[in-house]
Amino acid sequence: MRVIQFREAIAEAMSEEMRRDEKIFLLGEEVAEYNGAYKASQGMLDEFGPKRIIDTPIAELGFAGIATGAAMNGLRPIVEFMTFNFSLVAIDQIINSAAKMMQMSDGQFPMPMVFRGPSASAGQLGAQHSQAFESWYANCPGLKVVCPSNPYDAKGLLKAAIRDNDPVIFMESEQMYGDKGEVPEGEYIIPIGVADVVREGSHVTLVSFGKIMKKVIEAADLLAEEGIEADVIDLRTVRPIDYDTIISSVKKTNRLVIVEEAWPLASLSSDIAFNVQRDAFDHMDAPVKRVCTADVPMAYAPNLVEEFMPKVSKIVEEVKSVMYVK
Repeated sequence: MRVIQFREAIAEAMSEEMRRDEKIFLLGEEVAEYNGAYKASQGMLDEFGPKRIIDTPIAELGFAGIATGAAMNGLRPIVEFMTFNFSLVAIDQIINSAAKMMQMSDGQFPMPMVFRGPSASAGQLGAQHSQAFESWYANCPGLKVVCPSNPYDAKGLLKAAIRDNDPVIFMESEQMYGDKGEVPEGEYIIPIGVADVVREGSHVTLVSFGKIMKKVIEAADLLAEEGIEADVIDLRTVRPIDYDTIISSVKKTNRLVIVEEAWPLASLSSDIAFNVQRDAFDHMDAPVKRVCTADVPMAYAPNLVEEFMPKVSKIVEEVKSVMYVK
């Protein structure tokens, strides 16, 4: 099977869907002439032209509003934010218009649109460019929130998101665009809301999503060297969350560690922990543990960036704590 980059998988998904449906168009800062800030729309202007690949001003509220109106009128826009940090400027359109329009119109206005771009930390970018917004958007009814961790999932999930009749928040990472992985040539769709068990084990369940999955898998490899086999679950989607897969795993392993690149208060890991204690309490042999970022704004200094982020060593430590081994 061929191997391509994450950014190429994104571009392929958008291009294939645009060839299939002329109602789909892409807009955002630098998506056209510059081929995307992270080259995730490489070659699309040449193929589809400036009426479907549209460069916008630096005005997120404005072009998010244009896209929302377009979706109300039967088009299927894809909005690229250069970073979801900038989506805060547009959050009124996302939360108060796109997410609510179907319900407020009694189903008269489906909202088939995708808001996509990188979220969370990308290294030394400082406090205003390093925030994870998955739990923010997952808190809002009317939105679906997708967080792929590899090129294969990125393509299949983005195609599903573009075809969905609800607004989808599709969160990537600047640190994943160059990641390579196997992606088949043929058509495939990954359904939204279905987690992936990427590794099977019987001692502990590890749950995560997005780029932090790489650290989780590394931790699972280290634990396996010590005889601790983890069930590793990649959520793929954080609204809806595939609780059936999580609960089924916890009933097998009796232990759970959740890893999330986000501040700990009101995080997705908080909600997962609540649901597991509600639905699998009698199967638990240890308290649920979480590995999150530090509860501070992201610093710029590289040593503080390192301290801020979830570490492989911390994941291993928390797994051993629920296993009651040193």
